[in-house]
Amino acid sequence: MAFDEIDVVRVRDGNRASEVDRVAVEEPLDVRLHGRPFAVIMRTPGADRDLAAGFLFAERVLRSADDIGTIAYCQAYVVSGLSRTVSDAPAENVINVTLARGEDAEFERVMAERRNVVANASCGVCGRLTIETLRADLSPVRPGCSISASALVRLPDLLRIDQPMFDATGGLHAAGLFDCEARLITSAEDVGRHNAVDKVVGRMLLREALPLADRTLFVSGRTSFEIVQKAWCAGIPIVASVSAPSSLAIALAREARITLVGFVRNGGFNIYAHPERIVHDD
Repeated sequence: MAFDEIDVVRVRDGNRASEVDRVAVEEPLDVRLHGRPFAVIMRTPGADRDLAAGFLFAERVLRSADDIGTIAYCQAYVVSGLSRTVSDAPAENVINVTLARGEDAEFERVMAERRNVVANASCGVCGRLTIETLRADLSPVRPGCSISASALVRLPDLLRIDQPMFDATGGLHAAGLFDCEARLITSAEDVGRHNAVDKVVGRMLLREALPLADRTLFVSGRTSFEIVQKAWCAGIPIVASVSAPSSLAIALAREARITLVGFVRNGGFNIYAHPERIVHDD
């Protein structure tokens, strides 16, 4: 369950009442590579395999589904006296990823660069990969699909319908992947927008469905550098949101040739990069 029930004092019109409220769960996910610590992600539990896959893909540890050996929860340790034994129950906040290629020289280089990385719920890893690094590693996104203005403005409501945990708590972001006709392909919820994007991209990676050249990514809240970065890695040509993009997100979208749209609400929107994929209705 992605929410907890807690006692609260609710104040309305000067009246106080004791009630039970639902709050979104936020817990750390310890992501390990071959059993070695790699990153801690503050997230809402659920779709953790998708999250780990999407996160490692955006970090360029994984380049395709062929790079994945296994993704599995670690087994929990039980301490008794001075001994420590492994139980049959999984440790649900610790997930281990093994690579199909094993611990090669590239793996050791990646591990050497990691030092106490914590991805928090508000900003992810905060631009750990620079535009220069991405430019050297990725080609600009292909033209891909286009979407009509009338379809684009429907995305907030279509994604909102698929947010059951937001209905329960009012405290979760969402990311949705749509086709060019505004049909929802898949979605995810999380306390962090970037985590929701990782869950969506990771799910498609595990399905061997990348690149996503005929898809539009829509996110709740603002669009950060990290969200555009993740879209670029996945080959998504259109990224849109209900709120504003940051200046670095705009710069990265222009560099990657990604169409970036913000403030999709009340029938309107702003296009910040590559407007040619947004088709005006007759």
